[in-house]
Amino acid sequence: MIKIKSLAEIQIMAEGGKILAKIMKELEKMVRPGITTKELDRTAEALILKSGGKCSFKGYEGFPACLCTSINEEIVHAIPSERKLKEGDIISLDLGILYKGFHSDMAITVPVGKIDPEKARLIRVTKKALKRGIKKVRLGNTFGDIGNTIQRYVESQGFNVVRDLCGHGIGKELHEDPKIPNYGKRHSGPEIKEGMVFCIEPMVTVGDWKIKKTKDGFGYETADGSLSCHFEHMVTVIKNGCKVLTELK
Repeated sequence: MIKIKSLAEIQIMAEGGKILAKIMKELEKMVRPGITTKELDRTAEALILKSGGKCSFKGYEGFPACLCTSINEEIVHAIPSERKLKEGDIISLDLGILYKGFHSDMAITVPVGKIDPEKARLIRVTKKALKRGIKKVRLGNTFGDIGNTIQRYVESQGFNVVRDLCGHGIGKELHEDPKIPNYGKRHSGPEIKEGMVFCIEPMVTVGDWKIKKTKDGFGYETADGSLSCHFEHMVTVIKNGCKVLTELK
């Protein structure tokens, strides 16, 4: 069942989303060659605790860290370690915060130093796919309209969308109904209604969309070893469209 949030609940989630966006901005500034993903994780946790929140991911289904740090072919949920970032890498930072009883969730992909043009294009396309998906969030549309728009744009650019991972509803639970695939048919799936809060998160690959587990047992990577990119925003549905709760304005 898709939960409809009250105005008071949405306001709390907006506060949490803004805190999360500020923390993500600080983490983005730290990304550079030579830094370890563990350092990024320690900073993320310290900033969340300082804000009065808690880590959404730490302990979730046994996940041992606060921040997901997925590099190059890794798609999502890779565990931070002593691995150092290298010039030319791209890294996805995925972070959740529990604030006043409600979760917020977002992700960005960041270049490490100077990257090649294809990696830069992958980041641009994935970011634009998210924007296009968000534009489909309005009363009367369906979740299939979001996925279809993301898929058509990504594939028009010569890339693929991951099929086995998806966006999700969010609130008192980190993952709530509905599941929101990044592919699909127009006018399919549940109808978008006012008061819904959910996360849209295109995961895009340069090669095939098939995935496999990473060696750490938590993360996912492309089965063919091709590059992957991930962006995510949390949005709420309002009368005249939607509001993004995890961005700074």
